[in-house]
Amino acid sequence: MEYLQIEKNASPYTLRFYEDDLDSFFSFLKEENLHDLRDINQHDIRIFLTNLYNKKLSRKTVSRMLSCLRSFYRFLEREAIVPDNPFIHVSLPKEEKRIPSFLYEEELEKLFKVSDLTTPLGQRNQALLELLYATGIRVGECVNLHVDDIDFSIGTIFVTGKGNKERYVPFGTFAEEALRMYLHDGRLKLLEKTSISTDYLFVNARGRPLTDRGMRLILDKLVEKASLTINIYPHKLRHTFATHMLNAGADLRTVQELLGHENLSTTQIYTHVTRDYLRNVYMNSHPRANKTK
Repeated sequence: MEYLQIEKNASPYTLRFYEDDLDSFFSFLKEENLHDLRDINQHDIRIFLTNLYNKKLSRKTVSRMLSCLRSFYRFLEREAIVPDNPFIHVSLPKEEKRIPSFLYEEELEKLFKVSDLTTPLGQRNQALLELLYATGIRVGECVNLHVDDIDFSIGTIFVTGKGNKERYVPFGTFAEEALRMYLHDGRLKLLEKTSISTDYLFVNARGRPLTDRGMRLILDKLVEKASLTINIYPHKLRHTFATHMLNAGADLRTVQELLGHENLSTTQIYTHVTRDYLRNVYMNSHPRANKTK
């Protein structure tokens, strides 16, 4: 776990999943009376996979667990604890291609109106919501933002992404106004509640750095206040950012750069468009779609 955290710069979210996956694997080894990591062979792996599928786990979860164990054995191999990696030739299951879930503009408008901007927490929540939607950054990138990462002079934030890859992401006037209000008022009041200083951008009610779990709880409460019957999480705002950008005419390469995707194929999952958008394009473009044209 230290190797993942320090050398691979894995997010707390990834660390938690990998630790759970390794616990599941060790439980399986105990059940099968396998006491030495060097003794695992293809037959054992097939039994392990069968157990996973019997638990009705999704392909995505199984794929993640296999990736975890492949990385785990790669580490053991590097440390000369095992002679080879039995997971290296195990193919990952093909993932179902799902269209990413996103929010419609009307839903977003309701969310943007629920925070009480006269309170420190309301200002923080508004700044958080505006920034996530304005930039499409990951939750792990957001919780690790520092005050100095914001450059108001050119309207950008400095983001450290997966694998310590750095990028600059622009933000607009709505996010700027929300951030300025939070930094000059709400954040200062929240910091008064603790004697420990921090330069992290987002802090909790006790003035301590906000966690990714805290972020999810904030979004859940905003949805509840807005009386929306939707499931929202930080990554959904990332999906929404990408979808809205592409629907408004942004090119794929630009969105790839803004999201910090290494491969264009990762960004291509966002090339779906809403039915309303398709209909509008059709009605405005087809010569015989509208009699009034």
